[in-house]
Amino acid sequence: MLYFMTTFIVFLLVIAAMAIGYVLQRKTIAGSCGGIATLGMDKVCDCPEPCEKRKARMAKEELKQEQRRQMLEENRII
Repeated sequence: MLYFMTTFIVFLLVIAAMAIGYVLQRKTIAGSCGGIATLGMDKVCDCPEPCEKRKARMAKEELKQEQRRQMLEENRII
């Protein structure tokens, strides 16, 4: 029983460490092969126009990028 408890605790510690690493890095989960991005596809569906959710997400991402560029320009040292 001692071996079982020790092994269980070790597994819990490893899972907790992976979870903390994932939260701190704030990276999206991606496959090792690159997924659909390696196929040159932007989206999974075959619809000609993105849905409203995707449009909103793309606009939000574009706004973030613009704000980042603006912040870098304003805080440029050289």
